[in-house]
Amino acid sequence: MKKEIEISRIATLPTKYGTFKIQAFKDGEGKEHLAIFTENLKSLEAPIVRVHSECLTGDAIGSVKCDCGEQLEYALESIAREGGMVIYHRQEGRNIGLLNKVNAYALQDEGFDTVAANHQLGFRADERTYEIVEFVLHHFGIEKLKLLTNNPAKIESLKDIEIVERLPIKVSPNPHNEAYLKTKKEQLGHLL
Repeated sequence: MKKEIEISRIATLPTKYGTFKIQAFKDGEGKEHLAIFTENLKSLEAPIVRVHSECLTGDAIGSVKCDCGEQLEYALESIAREGGMVIYHRQEGRNIGLLNKVNAYALQDEGFDTVAANHQLGFRADERTYEIVEFVLHHFGIEKLKLLTNNPAKIESLKDIEIVERLPIKVSPNPHNEAYLKTKKEQLGHLL
C-alpha cells in the first residue's frame, strides 16, 4: 500500500522577492517538497510555474559551479512580479542525494563531466521523478500553465497538465559553470 501524501497548512512567507504563500507536501518516501505561490494563483488561467529541483550548494550556499541558485532567483522574481508558483522539488543532485552529489563534484574535479560523474557512481544522468509535481498541481487545481524551464524532461513529465507556453530561464554562464552548461545542453538536451 502506498503511503499517503501529507499536506501542511498554508502559511505566509515574506521574502526579498515579495510575499508568497507556502504549503509543504511530504511524499511516500518522506521527502518534503514546497509549493511557493502568489496570492492570486487561483485567479490565473495559466500561471507561471517553475519546478525547481533542490540544489543545496547553489540555492543556499551560492555555488557558481551550476546555474541552480540563479535559476531559483530568476523564478522567484518572475513569479512575484507576474503571479504563479515555484514547486521546490526535493530531489537533490538530480535525485542522487547530497552525499553522492559531493562525490560527483569530486569526480568533476578530476575531469569528469556531470553526466559521466553520475555514471561513475552507478547512476543514470538524471534520476528524478515527477509524480509529486503533478500531485501538487492537481491539488491547486492547475490544469494549464506556462512552464518556466530549460529542461525538456520537465516538459515531458507533465502528462496531465496543458503547457500553454515554455518560458526560458536566462542566466549568464561564468568560468566555473561553462562546461557544466555545455554538458546540460549537449548531453541532457537542455534548451540553452
